[in-house]
Amino acid sequence: MSSFRTLDDLADDLTGQVALVRVDLNLPMHEGSASDVTRVEAVKPTILELAGRGAKVLLLAHFGRPKGQRHSTLSTSYVVGDVEKVLDREIMFIPEVMGPVVDQSARILRPGDIGLLENTRFWPGEEANDPDFAHEMAQVGDFYVNDAFSVSHRAHASTEGIARHLPAYAGRMMEAELKALDAALGNPETPVAAVVGGAKVSTKLAVLEHLVTRVQHLIIGGGMANTFLAARGVDVGASLCEHDLTDTAARIMDEADHAGCTVHLPYDVVVAGEFAPNPPSLRTCNVHEVGADEMILDLGPQATEALADVLKTCRTVVWNGPLGAFETEPFDAATMTLAQTAAALTQDGSLTSV
Repeated sequence: MSSFRTLDDLADDLTGQVALVRVDLNLPMHEGSASDVTRVEAVKPTILELAGRGAKVLLLAHFGRPKGQRHSTLSTSYVVGDVEKVLDREIMFIPEVMGPVVDQSARILRPGDIGLLENTRFWPGEEANDPDFAHEMAQVGDFYVNDAFSVSHRAHASTEGIARHLPAYAGRMMEAELKALDAALGNPETPVAAVVGGAKVSTKLAVLEHLVTRVQHLIIGGGMANTFLAARGVDVGASLCEHDLTDTAARIMDEADHAGCTVHLPYDVVVAGEFAPNPPSLRTCNVHEVGADEMILDLGPQATEALADVLKTCRTVVWNGPLGAFETEPFDAATMTLAQTAAALTQDGSLTSV
């Protein structure tokens, strides 16, 4: 892996400098507050270190999928309270990501203060990685820190574009993840399994194409598994599926076959006619028995058990993304079961997990 700069490459004294820090604060919410603050805990060391060294810390984050438009219910202001609790610090909410309001807020902040900018995805330029948008966001900063490993596979303005305009550094969580990834894929103990989940193939094409030449087992879950199932001729009913990418999915499976990588897709799935906690239409079936009005929302128990057996044969696992709609019960079952298997194997020393 190529070298990268970390917080250690910054001056010890950052008093008064503005640090633009990309973090992942896309928290699962329940009745107005976060039901899980793991993502905040993960970036806490970076934020507090920069603040402790005197920087004015401006946090960049997205929240939900507003698709380039302002939605009051998707404002990052909703997570301010949760971030304050974890950091035990007061946070200034700033309802913009660039321009006079941000500039004025940065001037008001004292060294060591922390501000949270508005949802970056309220602006179309974010997901389009618009160079002008990235340049405008960068204007307020003295340097940029990326501590959002979980979203950095997407070349967005706040994860990639902005780094072209400011000195860029990896945060502590990003540093640890990159070092672990280097150890896992640079010279890993084999066999290696990669678990890749999430909603869409389109967001992880580069990751998938890279992994099939580096791992022995590729486990695909989440909504993206539906696209791969469709590429194999499976009717996935009303499930989330990028039908326009089935040819791409087929090509990735061909590349995996040529590279000696086994692609694992579910053969039983959990489906429902509506996406809600424990819906009455909930059932488990073979992938070839999904109804036209049903959605695949998780891997089935047989597939999950088989995948756990695959992990038991491996020495290294690289994991990115959930296997089902894990934020809603009971569609977290496959993700939790396989994660618990990986954790147990890691704890007894038989598996390295990234």
